[in-house]
Amino acid sequence: MIKSICIMRLSALGDVTHVIPVVLSLQAQIPDVRITWVIGKLEARLVGDLPGVEFIVFDKKAGWRGYRELWQQMRGRRFDVLLHMQVALRANLAAALIPARIRVGYDRARSKDLHSLFINQRILPVPQQHVRDCLASFLEPLGLEPAPPVWQLPLTESDHAFARRWLATDRLNLVISPCASHTLRNWVPERYARLADYAAERYDANVILVGSPAPFEQEACKRIEQAMQQPVTNICGKDTLKQLAALMQGADLVVAPDTGPAHIANAMGTDVLGVFAGSNPYRSGPYNSVQWCVNRYPEALEKFTSKTVDEARWGAKAEFPGAMELITVADATAMLDKWVATKYQRAAESQG
Repeated sequence: MIKSICIMRLSALGDVTHVIPVVLSLQAQIPDVRITWVIGKLEARLVGDLPGVEFIVFDKKAGWRGYRELWQQMRGRRFDVLLHMQVALRANLAAALIPARIRVGYDRARSKDLHSLFINQRILPVPQQHVRDCLASFLEPLGLEPAPPVWQLPLTESDHAFARRWLATDRLNLVISPCASHTLRNWVPERYARLADYAAERYDANVILVGSPAPFEQEACKRIEQAMQQPVTNICGKDTLKQLAALMQGADLVVAPDTGPAHIANAMGTDVLGVFAGSNPYRSGPYNSVQWCVNRYPEALEKFTSKTVDEARWGAKAEFPGAMELITVADATAMLDKWVATKYQRAAESQG
């Protein structure tokens, strides 16, 4: 009988959102299970108040002090199961400090950095699998059903009040989160600006720019704002992760590259117009919005690696200078038109 489970998934924000369905499914399938989640410091700000979960924050920037603190918190404890969901060397070393009888990890093809030394059971190898589905499958070695794609993220009235300050009640709300931490995944700011102007001119969209306080993100949002002809609200660096989630929930559409906020929007039930060239949206795109992603990954992969998607390793990156420039403004506006047409068609059908 499984009474206690520890989840090891430190980062990143997008992957952490994919663990939420795993937690919810565990609570549904084993109602009395005690769940502990070892998580990164930033990521805890987003999901650290999930009901029924004990969170242990591992500060990966603290060096050996972080490992010592984790070891101290694990002294005298023993879990029935460890779900070791991260293969980076840092996470593998942290997993070594977590005592557990059953230690579930990745299949051999997805193992690296000595991951195999810290597990005793593996998930099944599945070709061409989305990251969310991969994490969902960690329940299968326990004799459980894989986690369905269901998300719940606690938000406060204060979070919703922040969102209401910026969201229009009488027109389409378009949130643009233009930056990923991997800068080679980022689209050209001036092209974001032209897409935003198009949305404002053609659809009377209320356009909102968001991002972290990081200087390069603030600069990107500033460049978009300066290049735009239409009004725009720039709140880059002014929101918390919870406030961002509330804003995403209230938006009609989010525009983003391969970045955490795209997955937050997905978790909040909002469609995402993704701009992808450096990575494959079928592996790491917003789970419920892959059909709304502009996908120039095949072209980028072939141009910069001389391989097709079928020839390359699943998950291979095409993060090269110039890759994201393969995405044109026309690509993005055409996808926006398609999304709007589908949205209004569905609305008309529901009313009819």
